[in-house]
Amino acid sequence: MEESVKQYIAYLEQEEKSEATRRQYKRDILHFLGFAGGQELTRELVLRYKEELQTKHRASSTNVKLAALNGFFTFLGRDDLRVKRLRVQKRPFLPREKELTKAEYYRLLEAAKHRKNEKLRLLLETICGTGIRVSELKYITAEAVYQGEAVIRLKGKIRIVLISGKLKKALKKYLKKRKILSGSVFITKNGNPLDRSNIWKMMKALCKDAGVASQKVFPHNLRHLFARCFYRLDKDIARLADILGHSSINTTRLYVMSSDYEPRKRMDALGLVI
Repeated sequence: MEESVKQYIAYLEQEEKSEATRRQYKRDILHFLGFAGGQELTRELVLRYKEELQTKHRASSTNVKLAALNGFFTFLGRDDLRVKRLRVQKRPFLPREKELTKAEYYRLLEAAKHRKNEKLRLLLETICGTGIRVSELKYITAEAVYQGEAVIRLKGKIRIVLISGKLKKALKKYLKKRKILSGSVFITKNGNPLDRSNIWKMMKALCKDAGVASQKVFPHNLRHLFARCFYRLDKDIARLADILGHSSINTTRLYVMSSDYEPRKRMDALGLVI
């Protein structure tokens, strides 16, 4: 079975699944095999495992783990072992404690400025001003800045990310000051592109100075803020899906959800509770 897991992970690599996805799938599959303890794999066993997952994890996490197992079972030619994922009604709004507001974003920028951390301030503006994923930041190169657009190549997909006039001007000034002639704009002291962990730590360090809850401050929340701001101005969800690189508009809808404050305000405005 261990050899089958290795072969499946190799197959996922051929399918251009990200390294993070492959690691997660491997962990989930090995955890299930640990639960099985060498028993014969039956659908009943998988259903018992599903029940145990529900007692220890949120529905969304349980579904991710079941997706890993279902894919593995199909790879083995054992579709009889596949189980249904949990049906979860999507919330029509974001929990307020997780929504990063525009005002909070501005405070993060000011905190970076106060710390005289020009690179971090510009990094925040680049992610939030383009809506790119943190994994795509390496495609913001000196060449892309001067062209005014970055070509993102990931998972067999290619898309163009536009760099606005103001952002282009700020990035060009930064490149000139740092004497960066080519390659990634945001690099470490060793000249390597900043990775996810670097960026995460840099952003978290601003929370206290900015007065922003740490659970709101992470790279992907900047992408969500970009999506909400863009949609409020443009109201074209199909265009936004293209910009974000989403293959499904349903995914984009999750990005433009506001907090529960606005729905509550609208419900009060109905005048149905006196």
